[in-house]
Amino acid sequence: MTEIFMQFIDLFLHLDKYLEMAVQQYGVWIYIILIAIIFCETGLVVTPILPGDSLLFAAGALAAMGLLDIYILFFTLLIAAILGDALNYQIGHYVGLKVFKKDAKIFKLKYLEKTHNFYEKYGSKTIVIARFVPIVRTFAPFVAGASKMTYKTFATYNIFGAFLWMFLMLGAGYLFGTIPWIKNNFSIIVLGIIFISILPMVYEIGKALLENRKKNMEN
Repeated sequence: MTEIFMQFIDLFLHLDKYLEMAVQQYGVWIYIILIAIIFCETGLVVTPILPGDSLLFAAGALAAMGLLDIYILFFTLLIAAILGDALNYQIGHYVGLKVFKKDAKIFKLKYLEKTHNFYEKYGSKTIVIARFVPIVRTFAPFVAGASKMTYKTFATYNIFGAFLWMFLMLGAGYLFGTIPWIKNNFSIIVLGIIFISILPMVYEIGKALLENRKKNMEN
């Protein structure tokens, strides 16, 4: 278990090296691999731990180095992200919320509650904001479908959110990927992206803990 965890951390810490090796090994097939990862990360609630933000940044950086085509990346991954959320919405629409259990290994009730809190705070804009929040990004479209959000509303935010996600993440990698300091400290940049991505989640968790502590003190 420890070895698997360390390999998982190593994947994020050296994501640029892994992706570059994959490009050299698989050639144009790397686009299919990236499409599959983004589609599964956004479209299947069983794969919320797949890389998202950091993977897009890494792909953008490699495009800046001439190893990938930024236009092919943008349009193919944009379609994958849109279709992923659309599939997730349909699954949630037909399956509903009953699959979420407190002791479940995948459909954890805390994930549902976290996503529900985002909807309470941001409404339909959650579909856009969730694009930049790991875990919530995967469960937001599922909850939207399960809660019977009108598909027209969902589709509008889905397309806009996917476009914004691709533009910012791929764009950031493409613009800054050729800067020597960025290239030499890519692991730090990746960790920074992960940290920034989970800040909203950390804030909500901290807020909930403070509220619970306050209630306990009052009782």
